[in-house]
Amino acid sequence: MFAALVVLGMAFGLGALLAVRGAQPPGFDREWMAEIIEHRNPIWEAPSLLFNAIGGGWFAVFVVPLGVLAVLLIVRRPWAALYWALACGVSALLVQVLKALFGRARPEDILVAVDPGSFPSGHTANAATLAVVLGIVIGRRWVGVLGVVYTVAMMLSRTYLGAHWMTDTLGGLLIGVAVGLLGWAALAGPLERERARRREIAAARFAGAAGASAAASSASSSPSATSTSNPPSPDDGVAR
Repeated sequence: MFAALVVLGMAFGLGALLAVRGAQPPGFDREWMAEIIEHRNPIWEAPSLLFNAIGGGWFAVFVVPLGVLAVLLIVRRPWAALYWALACGVSALLVQVLKALFGRARPEDILVAVDPGSFPSGHTANAATLAVVLGIVIGRRWVGVLGVVYTVAMMLSRTYLGAHWMTDTLGGLLIGVAVGLLGWAALAGPLERERARRREIAAARFAGAAGASAAASSASSSPSATSTSNPPSPDDGVAR
């Protein structure tokens, strides 16, 4: 819980520092944006526009959250579904609160339609929230790796399109990580018990399937229970 609060405080602190600077972005932001604009290329524009579509708007607000929620409920992970729903809602709420609180201006050379408020990046916050929550719920290393790759790609795409300064995406990253960790701290007990029950059920099913397979194999390899008798000899019963 403490670590999550520290990360959340870093997001607020970064926003406050940027607000104090006013309309003048930090040198790092200006230099990065200048490099992006100089090296823009249609090859990179297409994937950036794809990330813009899947990371925001109706797809990110409705399709992804409701789709993941439905899957978690279908596989009987109610606590995981609650964790996911709360994380998505709190992340989106915090992004809007910070946008209204700091009111940072976006870059001028923007390639896509955007709403007011540059800090923090909502697309990046969504990506980081998804990465943290699904990484914890599924508990597989490859899920975490894919989540990191997806989040970094989203950060780069937002700056490539000129929709955000790099520090905006850092703020979104901090928001997503903080919300994911806060939710985990609050629901760790029920989530772990739910995961343990699923492991027990899976182990019992595996043991049952293995036992049935062994029994079938033993039955097929055993000799026939019926025996055959030799026909009587013609000389049987004849006195010698």
